[in-house]
Amino acid sequence: MNANVSPSSTSTATPASDHAHGGHGNPAVVGLAGFGMTTIVLQFHNVGWASLGPVIWMGLIFGGLAQLIAGLHEGKVGNNFGYSAFTAYGCFWIALCLLQIGNATGLFPTSETDLGWFLVIWAIYTAIMTPGAMRASTGLGLVFITLFIGFVLLVIGHFGPHVFNVIAGYELMVCGALALYVMAHQIYKDAFGRDVLPVGKPMI
Repeated sequence: MNANVSPSSTSTATPASDHAHGGHGNPAVVGLAGFGMTTIVLQFHNVGWASLGPVIWMGLIFGGLAQLIAGLHEGKVGNNFGYSAFTAYGCFWIALCLLQIGNATGLFPTSETDLGWFLVIWAIYTAIMTPGAMRASTGLGLVFITLFIGFVLLVIGHFGPHVFNVIAGYELMVCGALALYVMAHQIYKDAFGRDVLPVGKPMI
């Protein structure tokens, strides 16, 4: 979820996971892991394989806090796309988990329709961010395209037939797996000194 887009991009639109970080670790490898793994765990719940418990705790700590910290570090290196994306989706996970805790405790309960509107605004944000991701690499572009499609399916599932939530579950597993691939691209590139898992050229 980390892309260099002007003004924080190179002239060749290199993914920000390849961007120099001043000799420090690349926060994208944590942010993408937090996003990808937590997204997949949530879908395990959406398709009926797991309870909500693992989603809440992983969402608060890894998808939420760790991704938020990664986003703040991206801001320090001047990567506006990564800054916005990791910080925003980190807050998404924290908010989503707190919504579920609120439902479980009776504190500010959230209806299916309420959650649908919550998802609508995140679909809009993702739509805004997707062209920036497509400008970075094919891999990152596909992460955001599948994420946007997943949000749309979830919105339909919360306002209409619930089967769309299950469809979204399988589709978003692909999104999470793609995020982990982009993460592995940078990990292996650093480890082997060459591009073992290419993420492709910019899509636009």
